[in-house]
Amino acid sequence: MSGNLTRKIIEEHLVSGKMVPGGEIGIRIDQTLTQDATGTMACLQFEALGLPRVRTELSVSYVDHNTLQMGFRNPDDHRYLRSVAAKFGMIFSPAGTGICHQLHLENFAAPGKTLIGSDSHTPTAGGIGSLAIGAGGLSVALAMAGEPYILNMPRVVRVHLEGRLTGHAGAKDIILHILERLSVKGGTGKVLEYTGPGTADLSVPERATITNMGAELGATTSIFPADSTTREFLRLMNREQDFQELHPDPGAEYDEELFVDLSAIVPMAARPHMPDLGIRVDELDGLRVDQVAIGSCTNSSYADLKNTALILKGRRIAPDIELLISPGSKQVFKMLTREGLLEDLMDSGARILECACGPCIGMGGSPVSRGVSVRTFNRNFEGRSGTQDARVYLVSPVTAAHTALNGCFRSPKFWGEPQPRFGLPENVPDIRDLFVFPPEEPPQEIYRGPNIVPLPRFDPLPAKLRLPVLIKCSDNISTDHILPGGAQVTSLRSNIPAISEFIFSRLDPDFVSRAQKAGRGMVLAGENYGQGSSREHAALAPRYLGVRAVLARSFARIHRANLINFGILPLILDDPSDYDRLRQDQVLELDAGSFKPGQAAHLISEKNEPVKVQNDLTRAELEIIFHGGLLNLVRNKKKDA
Repeated sequence: MSGNLTRKIIEEHLVSGKMVPGGEIGIRIDQTLTQDATGTMACLQFEALGLPRVRTELSVSYVDHNTLQMGFRNPDDHRYLRSVAAKFGMIFSPAGTGICHQLHLENFAAPGKTLIGSDSHTPTAGGIGSLAIGAGGLSVALAMAGEPYILNMPRVVRVHLEGRLTGHAGAKDIILHILERLSVKGGTGKVLEYTGPGTADLSVPERATITNMGAELGATTSIFPADSTTREFLRLMNREQDFQELHPDPGAEYDEELFVDLSAIVPMAARPHMPDLGIRVDELDGLRVDQVAIGSCTNSSYADLKNTALILKGRRIAPDIELLISPGSKQVFKMLTREGLLEDLMDSGARILECACGPCIGMGGSPVSRGVSVRTFNRNFEGRSGTQDARVYLVSPVTAAHTALNGCFRSPKFWGEPQPRFGLPENVPDIRDLFVFPPEEPPQEIYRGPNIVPLPRFDPLPAKLRLPVLIKCSDNISTDHILPGGAQVTSLRSNIPAISEFIFSRLDPDFVSRAQKAGRGMVLAGENYGQGSSREHAALAPRYLGVRAVLARSFARIHRANLINFGILPLILDDPSDYDRLRQDQVLELDAGSFKPGQAAHLISEKNEPVKVQNDLTRAELEIIFHGGLLNLVRNKKKDA
């Protein structure tokens, strides 16, 4: 098979392996991005490799998650990141400049480039034709060191777009429609490649909205062609030199196909507590709402917020509604200000927040208890908003603005004439001077506050293990379930002993003490374990607590890779009924020393009953686990060299 866009970019960057779906490959990485919630640990890991400079074409360290500076922890982390960037040759984006994915799309992403980022929504750059993949921080650290990124060759799904959007429908409604059709695990092991005449109807920011939320499908990434629309976007960003035209070949082959008629798309919402629980907005007519939030890396572009401002212009939001608006970058903020649109937003009664992730990750802006919050974000997992019993709906900016005016969901038939869809103005302001570029003579000093704790050292995997089941989890457990977000927890991302105290705290407050008492153990889970954020701390902190294996019906891609990177065995139940009969506290024995790549294995219960598991681990993955993690393996190979 050849000729589709995904395969062409992978082939150009292929370092190892064969491009057979499911087979292990290594690809050269051109660009990396990190953000402060995951980037501090990624930089500590890069430091541990002992290299003088990053070896990518471009690496950017963004500060956009932990911007609430309550106490010393976040400011100290930001100072550490700034000093590391200067020493090792990274570009630094200070707090308040904007959200990493919006900024990268505007300033650095380029067609045909490979990009990995320590954030699951890195595929946003697929809207510009970049092969952009979310990964754990350790994988990003190794890419910064010039190492290839290892992944399984994905299946490529052709998403053929026909027609044009009509009425009040937007790009967010397209991806909510696709999520409803495919589910939060429907993209696992796949790349969604958008083709067809309907792509011409979508601007680059609209395409980026769709590729951003491809992460919620579990997809490796999503990508659009680089065409005249892409070229115009780059011209307006004063980056036309970064353009190259990229299309699949005529008659290109795909592993699967999905057809979407854009003219049939209507305003959609995702119901609590999963992005794939789609429903037409008109079916929610009359549902009272307490809060509306517009922004996030999904929907904080100039066009999104201009549309919002024009809907709100000369009107006031409902008296019992709170409206929060987060522009995606200072570039967006400046364009809104120039056109007087910021005043329209403020006059409506909206609160204007910093150019940062903010409420999307529970960093302020939490809803009232038992409140209904309508958000233009990408995830509505239970408790992610910072309010455990809130009910969060995901919608487009157009739907959100009308909901704020009405104080409840209303059918689009009551919204009046739809606003036109806007492109960028001709005089887009340049904010590149706000980035801190590395100096020619790098400083040697790195600033470390007391919250920056050295990486823990992990022991190799023993040949034989007796592991109690420390917790039994249901399907679709997200990394938010494993390690909550929010201001209190996220400020501890550079301190593994401290952050480990919060593992599974929202599911089982006794988990940590039980794990500490056991010393070693395993996690039992259902389908799609570890979906959502790429936060490697959801693997690293359990490993610190002694988790040596996770037994699940299936795994989300990034989390499975993170488990392997930190020496935890990801094992798949061969017989789903075993999940039902296994219980918390049950002890299972496994002979890890006998594991062979791709061979089935057995665990033995205390009643001497075998539990058959699928072992889909490659030789390279088993080597990482046996060494106790990827850093151990890299260190050992450096010693032997």
